[in-house]
Amino acid sequence: MKQQIIVSGIGGQGVLFLTRVIAQVAVNRGIPVLTSETHGMAQRGGTVLSTIKIGEFASPLVRTGQADLGLLLWEENLPVHQSLLQEKGTWIINRAYGSDHISIDAVKIARDLGNAVLLNLVLLGAAIKEEALLFTAEECEVAIKQLAPKKFIEQNLAAFHKGLDSNR
Repeated sequence: MKQQIIVSGIGGQGVLFLTRVIAQVAVNRGIPVLTSETHGMAQRGGTVLSTIKIGEFASPLVRTGQADLGLLLWEENLPVHQSLLQEKGTWIINRAYGSDHISIDAVKIARDLGNAVLLNLVLLGAAIKEEALLFTAEECEVAIKQLAPKKFIEQNLAAFHKGLDSNR
C-alpha cells in the first residue's frame, strides 16, 4: 500500500489534526507513514500545507505531480497546490458549489453541528465515502477517538459521519 496525500487549508481549520488522524490510521495498521507541514503565517489565516506519505518512502515531501489525493479545506488554495496532484489524482474540496472535482460544503455541515472547525473531519468522511483513501471508516473512527480530546470525541465523530453520509 502506497499513497501520497496533501492537505491544504488556512490556520485554524484543522489541517494538522486531519493529518494526524490519517497518519494514526497508518500507524495503527503498522504501515510506515511520513508527514511534513508548512505553516505560512498560519496564526493570521495564512496557508497551511501538510503532506502525508503512506508506505515505503524516503522523504516526506510530495513532489509536483505525485499526490494521489488532495484534501482542500480552503478552496482558494487550489491554484497554489494543484500542480502537486497527479493527473489521475482526486481532489476533495470544501466548496459550496459544484466543480470538476469532488466538492462538499463542509463548512455548512460543520456549522450545522455547531463548530465550523469540524470541516476537516467532514472532508475526511467524504474521502472515505469516495474511496479516495485506502482506509475504512472504522479505522478512521478509532484514530479520531485516540486523538480527539475526550470532550470533543462525539462531535468529531458526528462530523466524520456527516461527511460519510453527504451527497455532493
